[in-house]
Amino acid sequence: MRVAVVVACVLWAVSEADGRPACAYPPAQWCDSHHIAVACQVEQQCLGFKLKKEVDPVMISLYYESLCQACRYFLALQLFPTWLMLNDIMNVTLVPYGNALEKNESGKWVFDCQHGEQECTGNMIETCLMHTLQDADRYFPIIFCMELAADVIAAAQLCLQIYEPKVPWTNIESCITGDLGNKLMHQNAELTRALNPPHDYVPWILVNGKHTDDLENEAMNSLFNLVCKTYSGEKPQACTKADGRKSIPKCMI
Repeated sequence: MRVAVVVACVLWAVSEADGRPACAYPPAQWCDSHHIAVACQVEQQCLGFKLKKEVDPVMISLYYESLCQACRYFLALQLFPTWLMLNDIMNVTLVPYGNALEKNESGKWVFDCQHGEQECTGNMIETCLMHTLQDADRYFPIIFCMELAADVIAAAQLCLQIYEPKVPWTNIESCITGDLGNKLMHQNAELTRALNPPHDYVPWILVNGKHTDDLENEAMNSLFNLVCKTYSGEKPQACTKADGRKSIPKCMI
């Protein structure tokens, strides 16, 4: 705020000195319209600001399973740390389902997960967290906390309490045990089946909606560098720092 006040005073002084009317708008409004930008003599700065804002973020989609070790390593060691540093230029989509199977029994979906019933529960909890909290800033730290723990399922309530203490566990539990969670997991199944090309393993990673072996390997080895390289706008300062990881194995179908 102090910097903004100084800048405003300087612009006012300059405009008074050359006979032009002083900027009558607060700094937060300077780029709201071309008229205001001209009045406040910041046309070029606002142009650069808007061009930067119009660049699409890098979209990273992770199709995974809650108890798959390879998925947990990627989420905890690559995806979450990269998101923390580069969340201004990337968006993350998480789809917990992976190599599971589903069938409809009397109008309700029944799931068979690769790593057993506990994995189905983990997938459901993380799906319900995302649906309930909506914002990645709120749910992603909780999912990271779960996947980092030795027991993903047992950690869920504690992780929620740590990051979202005002959200009662009963809100998540009602989703898990009710029809909503069942429908949400079915949606995850449909999203996973719609992958093109179809997934052969997890973690299955899409970059801007695209999956190739090369992109998968780059993401697994250094997602941070891949996001920085892929982003077409002005690179954030964090991208000047190299980051590398060893390759992570996968959970095959």
